Amino acid sequence: MIENNKYSELFNKQKANQFHIGNTSSKQRIDKLNKLKKALEVTYKQDIREALFKDFKKPQLETDLTEIYPVIDEINFVKQNLKSWLKREQVGTPLAMLGSTSYIVNEPKGVCLIISPWNYPINLTFGPLVSAIAAGNTVILKPSEMTPNTSKVMARMVANLFDENDIALVEGEVETSQELLKLPFNHIFFTGSPAVGKIVMKAASEHLTSVTLELGGKSPTIIDDSAHLEKAVQKIIFGKFTNAGQTCIAPDYVLINETIKDEFITRFKNQIIKDYSENASDSESYCRIVNKKHFKRLVDALEDAKSKGAVVDSGGNFNESDTYMEPTLVSNLTEDCTLMKEEIFGPILPIKTYKTLNEAVDYINSNEKPLALYIYSKNKKQTNFVINNTRAGGTCVNHNLLQYLNHNLPFGGSNNSGIGKSHGHFGFLEFTNQRSLLKQHTIGAVDLLKPPYNNWKQKMVDLTIKWF
Repeated sequence: MIENNKYSELFNKQKANQFHIGNTSSKQRIDKLNKLKKALEVTYKQDIREALFKDFKKPQLETDLTEIYPVIDEINFVKQNLKSWLKREQVGTPLAMLGSTSYIVNEPKGVCLIISPWNYPINLTFGPLVSAIAAGNTVILKPSEMTPNTSKVMARMVANLFDENDIALVEGEVETSQELLKLPFNHIFFTGSPAVGKIVMKAASEHLTSVTLELGGKSPTIIDDSAHLEKAVQKIIFGKFTNAGQTCIAPDYVLINETIKDEFITRFKNQIIKDYSENASDSESYCRIVNKKHFKRLVDALEDAKSKGAVVDSGGNFNESDTYMEPTLVSNLTEDCTLMKEEIFGPILPIKTYKTLNEAVDYINSNEKPLALYIYSKNKKQTNFVINNTRAGGTCVNHNLLQYLNHNLPFGGSNNSGIGKSHGHFGFLEFTNQRSLLKQHTIGAVDLLKPPYNNWKQKMVDLTIKWF
């Protein structure tokens, strides 16, 4: 039993219950998923909308599209496939082991911890939970304290839907996460920044706990001279300014062929007005920065860039009392400014020109591997050149964000942008141990080769090495 931690009792209850939950059938797990689905679709839908609006004025449509829909879609995908995922998979057995049958058994990892962020609190809490339920784990959820209204709704949901010995939600500040991380979970799923990801991984190493780290970084967007510029601008604005840029896979900066930079800026200004009106602060389609701390971080980063010669080509206005920052486009940035060194996670889009595609690729490769890399091009050769000569968690060609919504694709980063994958079968496997199982039915060749050794047995080994 685990002691000396205020959450140890909860952990111990889930640990004692893990085999009961782990031995549930696909039908029993789907029943739990259906309860969660109904809660999101019906019972708590309006509560979720209102909570997210209170936390940072997230528009209702954006809440439905980016918070509720992805979780429901994940549930539907899992329901269609879970029965087949839980079947023992028979695999081949070498001829030298004649008389045996081999299988892979997908068993639950056990007691899991999911630590989720504030930017998409519903999606990034309940999305991983769907995978954890599908795999048959017990789970403790720890949402961010930065969206308190949404956390309260989620806490109420979880308490009403599930027994805490199975699934529980714990609210609290950073200290709560620190206390939870002292416990020997079987798996930890963390979504957040690379800096905090390192802290989580270090804590997990104390118990050799496996981790999934959904991190972030500076996701580049390349626009070459063959791109359909009008469509590229429309899609980049959608990807960047949804959730006011507070999205881990949002385009972080644009690398554009120098010959089309001016046209891009003109189209950008016109499209912003179409999407968010002359004054985005009056738009019902544009949310706010989550709190004053993050607002100040963004303002400081913008002022730092301007002090070093950056040009604000569009936007740049802000209002501290409303934590509002206008959709902003910035060019002529120096490499030592904060906007070019750190993930922006807000509605500021730097634009940087290049002369040759090699130059753009070299620039990307001089930085950490991004979570996402976007390419706008009609030139297949140039597109393939970028893909083949860069590394990223995922890539989308002629659009952005959409790779996240395809359950047949693994979602996750690489090195600094993350460890492990999620969504669909990949998420199920992340919360699963692929256990090897071999059954011997008759005496096999190996049984004939036990001591005492002799010349006949040596000849058998020689034949095995040569032919099998």
